[in-house]
Amino acid sequence: MIGFSFTRFGAMLRKEALQMSRDKGTIGMTVMLPLVQLFLFGYAINTNPHHLPTAILSGDHSRYERDLTTALGNTGYFDLKSYTSEREVDDALRQGRVLFALHIPPNFARGIERGETPQVLMEADGTDGTAIGSANAAMLAIVPSIVSRDLPPNLHPSPMPAPAFSVTAQTRYNPEQITALNIVPGLMGTILMFSTLMITTIAITREREAGTMENLLAMPITPLEVMLGKIVPYVGLGYVQAALILTVAVFVFHVPVLGSLTLLALSLGLFIACNLAVGFTFSSFARTQMQAQQMSTFALLPQLLLSGFLFPFSGMPPWAQYIGEALPLTHILRICRSILLKGSNFNDISHDLWPMAVFVLTIGTLAVRSYRRTLD
Repeated sequence: MIGFSFTRFGAMLRKEALQMSRDKGTIGMTVMLPLVQLFLFGYAINTNPHHLPTAILSGDHSRYERDLTTALGNTGYFDLKSYTSEREVDDALRQGRVLFALHIPPNFARGIERGETPQVLMEADGTDGTAIGSANAAMLAIVPSIVSRDLPPNLHPSPMPAPAFSVTAQTRYNPEQITALNIVPGLMGTILMFSTLMITTIAITREREAGTMENLLAMPITPLEVMLGKIVPYVGLGYVQAALILTVAVFVFHVPVLGSLTLLALSLGLFIACNLAVGFTFSSFARTQMQAQQMSTFALLPQLLLSGFLFPFSGMPPWAQYIGEALPLTHILRICRSILLKGSNFNDISHDLWPMAVFVLTIGTLAVRSYRRTLD
C-alpha cells in the first residue's frame, strides 16, 4: 500500500490550481453569481410596492374629490391618472396598465353635505395580491378623516366622527384572494423556462463533449438548419409540459380558463422559442456541461427575481423594471394570468407579445452567428 506523500499531494494541488486558472468561465460565474444575487436582493426586491398605477373615473370634480385624491397620492401608494369612461377603465384593468380603479359617483359632494354617506368604489386587480395588499390597507385607514376640514359647520366631526363617505373595496379577477390563482398560472412560464433552457443548453453541449458535433460540422448543413432541427423537438416537449401543467392547474387547483386556449398555446410557443434560442446560444460558447449549467443558472436567476413571479414587479426600482421588461418570463407571466383569469384577447396581450418576438429574433440571430463562428 502506498503511503501518503505530501510531494504528490502538492503536485496534485498545483495541477488543479493551474486547470482552474485556465477555466475563466467558471471563475467568472463563481464571482458574478453571488454579486448578482446580492445586488438584486438588496436593491431590486421590495414586498411593499409604492406608486401603483391607479385610474380615476370621476362624476363629481368637487373639493371633496380633490381632498380624496390628494390624500391617496400622499400615501405614496397610488399614482393617479384620470379616465373618462367605464370602458377605458375596464380596458386598463384588463390589460394590466393600472392596478386600481377609483370610481367617484355623481353628486358626491352633495351627498356628503346632506349627510347621506355616499359610496366610493375602489376596484383592484386581484391577479397580483401581494402588490395591492398594503395599498388597500393604507386607503381604508385614511378614509375617516379625509374630508373633515372641508365639511360644512353642521357636519363638523365630533370626538368620534363617522366617515363622511364609505369606500367599497372590490377585487377583480380573484375576489377571494386565493393564492393558487396567482401562483399557478405564473408557474407555467417558470417551469417551462427551467426545463427548456437548461435541457437545450446541456443537451447540445453534451453532444459536443461526446464528439458527435464534429459529424454535424462536416455535413453540408447551415447553422440555421442545425438550430431549427435541434430546437423544434424541444418545442414539442415544451408543449407537452404546458399541457400537463394546465391540466393540473384546472382540475387540482381549480384555476379558471376564461380566455382562448389557442391564444395561450401560441404565446407559450413564442416563450419556449425564447428559451431555446438562449439555450442554443449558451451551448455555442460552453465547452463543458458544467459551464453550460452555470450559464443557465446565471440566466435563470434574474428572470425569477425581476419578472414579478416571486416579488411584486411594481415594487422594483425603475432600473430593475427596465431590465425585467426585457426578459421573456415577465411577459409570459402577465399573459398567462391575463388569459386564464381575465379572459384577455389578442389586443389585450399584444403589448407583451411583441417584446418576446423581438427577443427571439435578436437572440436567434446571435445563436446562428455564434454557431457559424464555431464552424470556423
